[in-house]
Amino acid sequence: MHEIVTLQFGSQSNYLGTHFWNTQESYFTYGPEPESIVDHDIHFRAGVAPDGSDTFTPRALIYDLKGAFGSMRKTNALYEAEDDRDILDQTGVWPSKPLVHRAEPIPQSIYQKHLDAGLEAPHLDTSMVKYWSDFNRVYYHPKSIVQLSEFDVNDKLMPFESWDVGMDLFEKLEREVDLVDRDLRPFVEECDGLQGLQIMTGVDDAWGGWASGWIERLRDEYGKLSIWTWGLGDAGANTTIPRERRLKQIVNSSRSLLPLAEHSSVYIPMSNRLTKVPNYISYEAASSWHTSALQAIGVESVTMSSRLRTAHNSHGTLQDIENTINSTGKRRIAKLEMSIANPDVLSRKADERLAKAATAQTTNARDMNEDVTKLTSFDMDAFSKDYPLVSKKDNRSEHIFARAEAYRGAWDLSERGGRDPRDRFGDGPAVERYEATLLFPVLDSFPSIFEPESGRTDKLAVHAGLTTSTAVAGQVRTVAQIVGRLVAVDEREALYNGLQVIAEEYDEGWDGDFTDSDDDD
Repeated sequence: MHEIVTLQFGSQSNYLGTHFWNTQESYFTYGPEPESIVDHDIHFRAGVAPDGSDTFTPRALIYDLKGAFGSMRKTNALYEAEDDRDILDQTGVWPSKPLVHRAEPIPQSIYQKHLDAGLEAPHLDTSMVKYWSDFNRVYYHPKSIVQLSEFDVNDKLMPFESWDVGMDLFEKLEREVDLVDRDLRPFVEECDGLQGLQIMTGVDDAWGGWASGWIERLRDEYGKLSIWTWGLGDAGANTTIPRERRLKQIVNSSRSLLPLAEHSSVYIPMSNRLTKVPNYISYEAASSWHTSALQAIGVESVTMSSRLRTAHNSHGTLQDIENTINSTGKRRIAKLEMSIANPDVLSRKADERLAKAATAQTTNARDMNEDVTKLTSFDMDAFSKDYPLVSKKDNRSEHIFARAEAYRGAWDLSERGGRDPRDRFGDGPAVERYEATLLFPVLDSFPSIFEPESGRTDKLAVHAGLTTSTAVAGQVRTVAQIVGRLVAVDEREALYNGLQVIAEEYDEGWDGDFTDSDDDD
């Protein structure tokens, strides 16, 4: 079945995860509808509720701090008969009733109230979304929800901001209970043939330390299993926060980068503040709801092939994508890029191309294929480029090693080239393409931030790509220079050298004539 289990660490990751699961839920088909090309068993698990009814819930493990879940309860309408009991009605060893102090419950969002009442969902705006659960559309199994009660969200006295705090918490809980065995193994053991793990995590705060502890433990436990990590953070780009906090974020991100890049099969760092945004996108960078919506389009689209039914001609597992973008086995860091379009506009242009081709009887075949070796450029770049490059080597034009592309909609493939990844001795980057007719749905839980050509639409055509290139080396090398001045002496050398080793993997094989005299470092 090639199942995928998802782990979500922290608020921004849970915003992203909520968009992701809402989208997966929208692919379900019922009754006389044609069967969806998405195999729902890959990301969802079958179960039985206490009343005997069948359930279908995400294969997800969701961690967040106390108070960060909003109005979401660990037990929902599917499972409340099993666990939703009033503590005052329980008989204990003491003759008197216990005195219980309850925190004031967080009220449901208006969106959740409408869903529960079966009413049409209201139009959402940023003032109505204060927690990631405010726009959630799916039910989770109680074991999916794990609250880290040691820390409160937005606590000023004990902020969850330092990398060491996250790592210390992971090590503390690991000593008390085996987290993998207690929380993850129940989801893994019910899989028939696990395809891989997908981690969404913050990296520029304490969640980076927490994720670093997890990834090392997972790699020890599952060996060569595909483990994809989506690392989310401002990466120092948020100029609205104090300089001291920005520097701390940079240090946290750099300390997260080393273990995540080393132990993940693929590590995709994504900035919460996109550095390249087209004019058809109008979003608020300060809104986690907005930024995670953009991130979700790329994440959901570029991994679409991994959840298609095996009979589909564009089915491709996580391992298949890895084999394309990481042929050396050491270039594990990839950048996510994408373009969005109105699918109706693309279809009209496709019809025009067919009509033109039918009338062009004397077109030279060479002219029709003159752009076959060129790679397309994308409208949006989620990869962090927030630091000025420090080396002449990194300021040169970008060299692309490999790319995995996903197409949703009638994009013009004739202008997008590259060599077959199986041609080891061919020229140009290795490129693998996955196509799907299934468009990205703009649900009522999505913000109104898209204005592609010819106006708004309830579905989006997406062209997304995961690329390994020398752009990674430039940013990693620059971060190494920065942390060389900020990190404590006892770990500075190991961190600096480790980052330099990562950067060098993106130099080898294409610039062998480069000499040290060319470097400003």
